[in-house]
Amino acid sequence: MIAWFGRRAEDVLSALLLAMFVAFMLQIVTRYVLNAPLSWTAEMSTLAWVWGILWGAGLVLRDEEEIRFDVIYALMSGPVRRICDGISSGVVVIVFTWSLPAMVDYVTFMKVERSAYLGIRFDLLYSVYLIFAVAMIVRHGAIVWRAMTGRRLWVSA
Repeated sequence: MIAWFGRRAEDVLSALLLAMFVAFMLQIVTRYVLNAPLSWTAEMSTLAWVWGILWGAGLVLRDEEEIRFDVIYALMSGPVRRICDGISSGVVVIVFTWSLPAMVDYVTFMKVERSAYLGIRFDLLYSVYLIFAVAMIVRHGAIVWRAMTGRRLWVSA
């Protein structure tokens, strides 16, 4: 079941990348070939990029693909790695959990603003950060669990 949701998250990320690419190419053609630039394409590219980064980092990126200080990390023994994983992931869980209520307030407050060209409410646009934050809490909570017990909560796809 987790693997199925992981593949659907990858599908959404692929659609975001496609939307960004199509908007970008459309902007190039209309600006430089037709000499009639479209304003909304730049906004669409930016929104798809932001959503893609946060969606991908929160829901698609696997633990093994995260950036680490591999030079130092590779020199550590297994137990020391687990301690470092537990501490660093515990800090991530604490910080994201602590900041989540303020971010929910901010995102819901932004319902009064709309994007310049597409007219999308900012609370909808910024909601991806909440998805990202919850995903990071869950992911790093699972890493803390693995560091403490040596067992995974689920197997990555």
